[in-house]
Amino acid sequence: MNISSCIDAIASISLFRNFTKQELIHLFKSKEYMIKQYEKSQVVHLQHEICSHVDIVLEGEVAVQNITENGNILTLSIFSPQDIIGANLIFASSNYYPMTVAAVSAASILHMQRELIIRLCKNSENFMVGFMNSISDRSIFLTDKINALSGKTIRKSILDFLTYESMRQKSPVVKLPLSKKDLAERLGVQRTSLSRELNKMRKDGLLEYDARTITLMNTQMKPEEPE
Repeated sequence: MNISSCIDAIASISLFRNFTKQELIHLFKSKEYMIKQYEKSQVVHLQHEICSHVDIVLEGEVAVQNITENGNILTLSIFSPQDIIGANLIFASSNYYPMTVAAVSAASILHMQRELIIRLCKNSENFMVGFMNSISDRSIFLTDKINALSGKTIRKSILDFLTYESMRQKSPVVKLPLSKKDLAERLGVQRTSLSRELNKMRKDGLLEYDARTITLMNTQMKPEEPE
């Protein structure tokens, strides 16, 4: 797939707003980029793979995931259309993907080599600032994510997620934006562990739930029973 077939989607991305479509077609040389399609669950980058491209999601969603020794899948972050992957790695001295990147749904991704990134930075201050901003935001996000995950109990992680969604949806009845399997992966726990903790929380009067919703009854934390 060449740049012309996706030029509208690319031109709409904030990084490229100072370029005309004709300028973008001229700047994108055939050997310096790829536009690839990925099926759901297909691996985009393996853990420890060298980062040789900066990726921009054009369609679909991809996730950064870590598979633990006991088989749990921890989803560190989700990337949606216009999000950038690899900006913090492409110019690093140790430019290896620390975790696996996989498609959450069918996805289309623009892969850009570092030579193209350098030329775009030279041609547009807007692109350069946006690229640097992406690196900074990603570093802050990863730091916050690690701090949030370290030492958290399953119950606290569930309550934090539900409290956020309750505020976002402006209702104590939270419509789950993802399956319980996906929620378990995002929290970094097994599906059975999530179900067991939800049952305990129901018995403690903290929530009620069905297949599609979870209702917060009382966010006051109660002591957790030992496993």
